[in-house]
Amino acid sequence: MVDVVLYFHILAATAWIGGALLLFILGIFLKGKEAQAQTYEHLGPLYGYFESFWLVVLLSTGAFLFFNFNLVSVLTLDLNESKLGYMMSHKLFYVAIITVLTIIHMNIALKTHKGERTKVQKIVSRASSMMIFFLNLVILWYAMQLRYILS
Repeated sequence: MVDVVLYFHILAATAWIGGALLLFILGIFLKGKEAQAQTYEHLGPLYGYFESFWLVVLLSTGAFLFFNFNLVSVLTLDLNESKLGYMMSHKLFYVAIITVLTIIHMNIALKTHKGERTKVQKIVSRASSMMIFFLNLVILWYAMQLRYILS
């Protein structure tokens, strides 16, 4: 059972990070504002639901694995004395930040789809998107370290 849950956790992480990489690359290599606008207009809603689904899978399988491996007890230790506790607490912190940023980003995206965004909405949307992208890479690094420690 644990292997199946871990499989879906890794699959969800692949879809989540892969989708972020795709949009990041599209944002860099699509020439012209019109091409970007058309691409994001058509791809944006589908991508949003796709990523939301995989985020829910990540959070639920991650919670299952967290409790299955009894990692709650690790967080009650002195985190400076336990590399596992240190790594897990940081990963959970970044996961919480990404979840909040995703909610903010999706809220703006759904409210303004096919409409104009205010300057503040543009800044918050782009900043949250970039933070999600970079924090994905940080979380992936922590996940690798945790897997090494737990194996």
